[in-house]
Amino acid sequence: MVAELKPGPSGSYEVAVDGKVVIRKASLAFPTDLEVVEAVDKALGR
Repeated sequence: MVAELKPGPSGSYEVAVDGKVVIRKASLAFPTDLEVVEAVDKALGR
């Protein structure tokens, strides 16, 4: 499995696991570190 950060325009980004987006920042609020880790863990079945 591969996790990657995909930068986007205007400071937006997506975190994907095996090509599937598990969390994204598309508004003014950034996901917390914990939210990102939990989204990746969930995608990995943990």
